[in-house]
Amino acid sequence: MTQEQWDSVDDYLTALLTPTDATLTAALRDSESAGLPPIAVAPNQGKLLHLLAQIQGARRILEIGTLGGYSTIWLARALPADGRLVTLEYNPEHADVARGNLARAGLDKIVEVRVGPALDALTVLGAEHAAHPEPFDLVFIDADKANNAHYLRWALELTRPGSLIILDNVVRGGAVTDAASTDPAILGTRSALELIAEHPKLSGTAVQTVGSKGYDGFALARVLA
Repeated sequence: MTQEQWDSVDDYLTALLTPTDATLTAALRDSESAGLPPIAVAPNQGKLLHLLAQIQGARRILEIGTLGGYSTIWLARALPADGRLVTLEYNPEHADVARGNLARAGLDKIVEVRVGPALDALTVLGAEHAAHPEPFDLVFIDADKANNAHYLRWALELTRPGSLIILDNVVRGGAVTDAASTDPAILGTRSALELIAEHPKLSGTAVQTVGSKGYDGFALARVLA
């Protein structure tokens, strides 16, 4: 199959199962206008995140990697009125775009955008969690891939038994199988997948995907008691 066919199928599925949404369309438009890279999740992938958060019954969500807030909107819309989502973004300009998109979506009261290196922000969250334990029910990791294993370890610290961790872009066009790779993104992704396989408090799997975002995939891991 070709990228053209993948795009065609994604267009069909999106039109059928993910109708046009003015708020989400505007979020993508404003992200593009601000010069953000076009790497947000596809609409059908956003809907999957939304459904997973609903199935999980999530009340607290952590997102690592905000970009323009497109996936953030999908996740936050699955929360109850008293829910909370914390999203971490390295780039201040990206964070400003995301805040604008979230405000337009009416989600700025339940979503907090924290700016700076994610590992620093996670250290702060860890201290907050130690003082007032409020575990996250779902964690979506979609930031710099070199630190995937570090993000996954922090996700374990900040969740509870039964929480769901989602790790995006784990197939890397098939390059994840290259054990000799020196690409930091491949090394970080392989380390995270190995951690899922080996950690006694994680049960997970990974799925390959094709579509408008090319050939990639995601991993799901459930936190065990």
